[in-house]
Amino acid sequence: MTHWFHRNPLKATAPVSFNFYGVATTPAAAKVCNDLRLSRSRLLELFTDSSCNPEMMKNATDLYFSLLQGFILSLDDSSQECKLRYIQNFKWTDTLQGQVPSITEDEAKDVHRSLKIAAGVFKHLKESHIPKLITPVEKGRDLEARLIDSYIIQCQAEAQEVTIARAIELKHNPGLIAALAYETANFYQKADQTLSSLDATYAGKWRKYLNLKNCFYMAYAYCYHGQTLLASDKCGEAIRSLQESEKFFAKAEALCKEYGETKGPGTTAKPSGHLFFRKLGSLIKNTLEKCQRENGFIYFQKVPAEAPQLELKANYGLVEPVPFEFPDLNAHWTPETLAAFDLTKRPKDDTAKPKPDEEVKPLKEPDIKPQKDSGCQIS
Repeated sequence: MTHWFHRNPLKATAPVSFNFYGVATTPAAAKVCNDLRLSRSRLLELFTDSSCNPEMMKNATDLYFSLLQGFILSLDDSSQECKLRYIQNFKWTDTLQGQVPSITEDEAKDVHRSLKIAAGVFKHLKESHIPKLITPVEKGRDLEARLIDSYIIQCQAEAQEVTIARAIELKHNPGLIAALAYETANFYQKADQTLSSLDATYAGKWRKYLNLKNCFYMAYAYCYHGQTLLASDKCGEAIRSLQESEKFFAKAEALCKEYGETKGPGTTAKPSGHLFFRKLGSLIKNTLEKCQRENGFIYFQKVPAEAPQLELKANYGLVEPVPFEFPDLNAHWTPETLAAFDLTKRPKDDTAKPKPDEEVKPLKEPDIKPQKDSGCQIS
């Protein structure tokens, strides 16, 4: 899977100790701070732990955010902000501009589910939390609407790729596969258009990836649509559809090379070397030759000059973001615990002086080398 998906760099964050000495005036308040420090540290460790699974990540995330929400939510359900809302600043890198294999069916389900959940997380942040930020979002930065929308759409598109791979392995109806491929191609096109007004220095590589995936799935759509046309005795139209598939596949191959040569943030996927990619090239060639033979022996139909219009709508397999909500407030947060934080005892110049331990160090992802690239055998 590391060969197939492009990933922007992980956001890095400065250490946060939650050491509010003097402010946290009781053992209960001090315990909340200590638990926050440990849970945040554990969560950050999991981002680069190759043995981490979705359940581990969810448990660590839920624990951290259940504790962190005591600094955000009002415990008496009033509309007033929590008094601790501004006690701690967080520093993050910006993803694009910066400041400093073979899988099993269960694994495929994990990938599919995780991508839907990720889309839901981005959607929830965009609708419920980003509008409440103290500092306005800068254009072209991570929390800006164009980038968040692109992340949502890309997550949906990549989840549908898993659906398509399974549909192909299980030999589902070519019409369904064509429709899913067309919908997925449109997702990638929409994600690219969302980024079109961003500086190419930062978004160019990402956009090349979105373009090549759009062309790849358009090739898939025309290929399987051609099979549907042939099954309906429309051999001439089938040939034209396969010819269009050839064009999109050739364009995808060229874009793979351009993508690999384009400088920019993120890991570089290698789709053209992936078996799933190479299989499509062979499928298009073999299907087109079959259509041409059948037309020469049986149908004798004229091949249209124009490619058929793809007015395909998938009724199954479409991906929607999984609704996301932060976990409930941790049980350690009580009115007594909150009252034990005395902000009058906070040093007045606490945020004025930069601290050495606030340096934001890049997160290095583990270098996972697939032992065998056998495509997407997930049935």
